[in-house]
Amino acid sequence: MDNLRMRSIFAVLGLALAIMWVAPNTINLDKIWWPSKQKLNYGLDIQGGLHLVMSADIPGVIKEGSQRLVGSMKAEFIKDNIPVEDIKVTEGAQGDFEVILANPADKAKAEEMINNRHSAALQKIGETDKAVTYRYYESYLHDLKSKVVQQAIETIRNRIDEFGVAEPSISQQGDDRILVQLPGMADAERAKQLINTAAKLDFMMVEEEPKIDTLAAMIADAEKAGGYNIGKLKYSEYISRLNKDLTGKLPEKTMILFEKAPNAANMEAGKIPYLVRTDTNLGGEGLSDAFVSFGQYGAPEVGIHFNAMGTAVFRDLTAANVGKRMAIVLDKVVKTAPVIKTQIGNGEARIELNGKRNDQSLNEAKMIATALRAGALPAALEQLEERRVGPSLGADSIQKAHRAAWIGAILIIIFMLIRYKGMGVVSNISLAVNILAVFALLTSLGATLTLPGIAGIALTVGFAVDANVLINERMREELRKGSSFTLAVKEGYSRAMSAILDANVTTAAVAGVLLYFGTGPVRGFAVTMLIGVVTTLFANVFVSKVMIDNLIHRFGVKKISV
Repeated sequence: MDNLRMRSIFAVLGLALAIMWVAPNTINLDKIWWPSKQKLNYGLDIQGGLHLVMSADIPGVIKEGSQRLVGSMKAEFIKDNIPVEDIKVTEGAQGDFEVILANPADKAKAEEMINNRHSAALQKIGETDKAVTYRYYESYLHDLKSKVVQQAIETIRNRIDEFGVAEPSISQQGDDRILVQLPGMADAERAKQLINTAAKLDFMMVEEEPKIDTLAAMIADAEKAGGYNIGKLKYSEYISRLNKDLTGKLPEKTMILFEKAPNAANMEAGKIPYLVRTDTNLGGEGLSDAFVSFGQYGAPEVGIHFNAMGTAVFRDLTAANVGKRMAIVLDKVVKTAPVIKTQIGNGEARIELNGKRNDQSLNEAKMIATALRAGALPAALEQLEERRVGPSLGADSIQKAHRAAWIGAILIIIFMLIRYKGMGVVSNISLAVNILAVFALLTSLGATLTLPGIAGIALTVGFAVDANVLINERMREELRKGSSFTLAVKEGYSRAMSAILDANVTTAAVAGVLLYFGTGPVRGFAVTMLIGVVTTLFANVFVSKVMIDNLIHRFGVKKISV
């Protein structure tokens, strides 16, 4: 009896916990105290939303990192009195660069300096009399790739949190891909724009020579020779190719960027070229805040507050360039290029947009401010896949799933009652506990229910019914032999247990493989299957046995019809 009491307490406790987790899904408990108010999450296929697969531009990050390293290395050589002719970043996916010394006698000294300060990242792969070529270690690049993707995921999550989307799913796929799922997303276009915005902010000094007419002619010649224009390529690809084609024709440490012409619908319709310096070294890392503000005539702008480091750099930069133009560049697009009239030491700046007072300008200002606050993406993202599920399709899916579930449940209840009578009632109760436990575990684990997950629940119900059928049939066999009902219950459960365990262990093994190797919907199916294995053993084996033992030993029931 003591053993039965403990088993009964365990069963009741399990049932109470299941009710505690499931209740918030069916009852509004916001105004009363409840141990847990967590609700079950629904996937895109049920409630609709946006599904994106993005790829991070790792080679671009490596190249940009090499260029920054070259800049700092030049300063190190000057500090150590080692004259160099040049440090060139070569083409390649591993960020190779070549250090060309002014005096071959300084080569050993230069190598020692690089080894002392950069040995964890760089390896020497070649040399001549006066030059040494370096490359990043594979292990360093692997760690860099992982950090870039994780930082991109965190940045996207911060942006989505500011957007106010409930239960977003943002995860890594493979080496450089990011899966973004936004359930219930109504404004999909705005969300996609916010995710894709790199939000890389730069303050770059404008070079006034060559003049704009000369720049325009150089650009036209390069486009004609290469057979491309801004309408045929993505803007980032166009900028990269154009500046590569004009290498040697532009002053050192400069590049061409564009501003969208006033009243132009896009860059193709009208663009203004700027020749900007690439060595200003003031970007988004110097910001402490970004917010929507309004200009003198009420047009939306983006206000910027610099942190201590950014304030100092901005003050020195403006002091040294009074009378010159400074381009404020966002994602390689010049937003504005005002003339510096005096030194600016208050740590503030403004990004002027199109000067128009309308909702489109306000939304653009909000998006830019949000992206800047969340931080710049560490790498440009390329969209590889996009799927949208409308809420109406999701609602239709839920309705059909509910209908199928009710029809299936009613048929099972009727079958068990007709086939096994009194034991059919016990089986139906344990089946209800099983389903309750499945939804309780899904809710408590924060899992997302998808249509494949619902299929997994349906299959779980099938396995649970199969377990009850095995137990009841074994009990029938024992009763036919003339055994007492108590002995028939004991032997029925004992003899059926091996078959039930075999079925559930093999199911768990297959579900484990699907969970490990599968993605998306397959993993959702696998999760519900694994949960179903646990709840089937708990409800349809343990709880049903506890119910029967209580009926026999506590309430004196001599026999239950089978």
